[in-house]
Amino acid sequence: MPRSVNSVAKRARRKKVLKQAKGYFGRRKNVWTVAKNAVDKAMQYSYRDRKAKKRTFRSLWIQRINAGARQHGMSYSKFMGQLKANNIELNRKVLADLAMNNPEAFKAIVDKVK
Repeated sequence: MPRSVNSVAKRARRKKVLKQAKGYFGRRKNVWTVAKNAVDKAMQYSYRDRKAKKRTFRSLWIQRINAGARQHGMSYSKFMGQLKANNIELNRKVLADLAMNNPEAFKAIVDKVK
């Protein structure tokens, strides 16, 4: 009896990977073995960088809050400590947005915690 091979599933798997490799340069887009490696690596990078994105945004918010606080004569750590002491529950994302786009409101917060 001849060997049974599931070519339909095999072809579908390859098509899926080659579709993900669309737009890659050179053989990475159309040669199965090269495309498979390229897509695997791309998925590793995307997983890693979804985590890193959260860290980079947090550090950006901290820099913006620090710059805004220092304009009003306060360091970032003192400012955040005073916020916690006064039970002001604003997260860093909102504070950074206020510091950048609404300096009057940010100044009011700084004056309240001083």
